[in-house]
Amino acid sequence: MKIYTKTGDKGETGLFGGRRVSKADPRVEAYGAVDELNAHLGWAGSLLEEVAVNQALQSIQSDLLRIGADLATPPGLDAALTARTVSLAPGASVRLEGLIDRWDAELPPLKHFILPGGSPASAALQVCRAVCRRAERAVVGLEAISPVNPEVVVYLNRLSDLLFVLARWVNAKRGVSEPVWSPPKES
Repeated sequence: MKIYTKTGDKGETGLFGGRRVSKADPRVEAYGAVDELNAHLGWAGSLLEEVAVNQALQSIQSDLLRIGADLATPPGLDAALTARTVSLAPGASVRLEGLIDRWDAELPPLKHFILPGGSPASAALQVCRAVCRRAERAVVGLEAISPVNPEVVVYLNRLSDLLFVLARWVNAKRGVSEPVWSPPKES
C-alpha cells in the first residue's frame, strides 16, 4: 500500500463511510486538532522520565485515536457501517478525573497564576494543554452543526485539566520553580 493516494490533491478527504468533504470542513478541523494534540503528547512523552506519566499519556493517545475515529464518522450511516464504528465509551473522562486527583494531591495549592514553562517537559505539557483547548473548541464548533458523541467534549475538557496538573507535577518532581505571573503595576 502506498502512503500517497492522490485522492486529496483537490482539497478533499474521505470520512468513514466514504463521503468526500473539504479539508476545511468543521468535522475535519475537529479530528485534525485531536490528531495534532496526539502528536504533541507523543513529543511531551519523549521528554518525560516518569514511567507512570508516560503510561497514562500512551493510554490517552489511544483514547484520542478513538476520538478521531468517532469524529471522522458522520451521522446517518447505514446499520452495517454503524456497527463498525469506533467511539469513545461513556464515562471515559472519569479515568482522567482519577489521574487529576492522584497527581494534584502531591502538589502545593495554587495561589497565583503561573506561566507555562519551567522544565522542557512541563512546557511541552502546557503546549499540549493549549492544543487540547483548541481541539475542544473545534469539537464544540462541530457540535453546533452536527451531532457529536457528548463524551468527547467532556473528555477533552478533563484532559486539559489533567495536562495542567501534570505540567505542575513534573516541575515539582524535578525541583523546578513554577514561573509565577506578575501583573504589571499601575503607574
